Amino acid sequence: MKRVAILASYNGSGFEALYNAAKKSELSIEIPLIISNNSSAKVIEKAKNYGIDSFIVNSKTADNPDEKIEELLKEYKCEYLFLSGYMKKVSANIAKNFKVINSHPALLPNYGGEGMYGRFVHEAVIKNGEKISGVTVHEVNENYDDGKIILQKKLQLDEGESVDSLEQKIKNLEQITIVEAFKNI
Repeated sequence: MKRVAILASYNGSGFEALYNAAKKSELSIEIPLIISNNSSAKVIEKAKNYGIDSFIVNSKTADNPDEKIEELLKEYKCEYLFLSGYMKKVSANIAKNFKVINSHPALLPNYGGEGMYGRFVHEAVIKNGEKISGVTVHEVNENYDDGKIILQKKLQLDEGESVDSLEQKIKNLEQITIVEAFKNI
């Protein structure tokens, strides 16, 4: 059984997709650890509710947050690290020493890179008149949204698509894509 740690800054909806799939035995993974850089992140409460150890790691709690994250990953013997809405760049050392996976709310390489997350992605997709968007699950390296693509799923934008409606459609597709990607890993 693969051990997957979660890094999340807010809700951790991708984490929930993995957790539920593991609980239903759709995935052969264990999630022993959740790390957030945000002390008020909802994912911390979810971790408590599910009985998963969680830690707040940021510049207020650790002299070197990246080293602390790496220490926790080793302590919990995690092979994989999933970024579930984690809003910080992981260090090159973490990307090199662990299998780091991210879900991005667009079809990379388009609409990726620094500052391209959440609503900013959907706003850009709509502003540019795109007819198709989707989700990309990819490996993480030292560059933003640049690692090897594991799985992409597409969806058609509706006439008059709003940022809110596209965001919801992408979130729904993301839940399915993340689980399927982990089945392929």
